[in-house]
Amino acid sequence: MKATAHRFAQGAGALFAFARSPDLGLARRHLSACEYDAFRLMSRSEQLHSLNVLRKTLEADPAAPASLRTAALLHDVGKSRCRLSIWQKTLAVIIEAIAPRLSRRLSEDETISVWRAPFVVRRHHARWSGEILRNCGSSADVIWLAERHQDDLEQHRDSTRYDLLANLQGADGIC
Repeated sequence: MKATAHRFAQGAGALFAFARSPDLGLARRHLSACEYDAFRLMSRSEQLHSLNVLRKTLEADPAAPASLRTAALLHDVGKSRCRLSIWQKTLAVIIEAIAPRLSRRLSEDETISVWRAPFVVRRHHARWSGEILRNCGSSADVIWLAERHQDDLEQHRDSTRYDLLANLQGADGIC
């Protein structure tokens, strides 16, 4: 029930994102010129979400390294490749919850259609984020964090970046 309430709050936030302005100055302070341009290509709701992830990251660790701050802002930048409406995002979340095999099948390749797009974006956006960040010359840590922000954290237990990923996932899960 808690997860449902959280998803509902996320949806409501996205629905009313038009009424809120993202703190672009905060984003600008933590990003290179290319990274900032990529941030600006994200939807307003994704910008607001990413700024909230940054704030939560800094609450957890006020001395968070620059790579974690950048990853907090750009972990979802891959979603800018395909804009989704609220109903599409909602559909993907519901189908993932009630029919995960169908969700996986709809997202297997990257063919975009109105019905497949939410599943494709949900599955592939982390890799797309890494590609965008590579093109910006972002650090290896930023790229690694963005590409793995949806992974099972435990599979990275032995990584030197484990704590960074745990922080990012924790903040992302709250926002």
